[in-house]
Amino acid sequence: MEQKPCCCKKTMRAEEERKRLMNRLKRIEGQIRGLQNMLENDAYCGDILIQSSAVSAAINAFNRDVLTRHIHTCVIRDIRSGDDASADELAVLVQRLMK
Repeated sequence: MEQKPCCCKKTMRAEEERKRLMNRLKRIEGQIRGLQNMLENDAYCGDILIQSSAVSAAINAFNRDVLTRHIHTCVIRDIRSGDDASADELAVLVQRLMK
């Protein structure tokens, strides 16, 4: 059974962590704009693919960072409080990330 994300859950983050994650996303956004410009300017396919690969790597690094924090904060907190469903939710999440 596939679990749907719960929009009612929240994760409190330190301001420093939030800023760091936002900065990473802004860099990724810049990389995406760079890809758009490359396409608009008829850049060579190989160059576009290299830039696209860099975007994928940046997204993967972002996901690893958020996943690590999720395990060390949310999942551990829930399991310690007796909510073993977090382990199942984590398994589904990892499966989705590995597609």
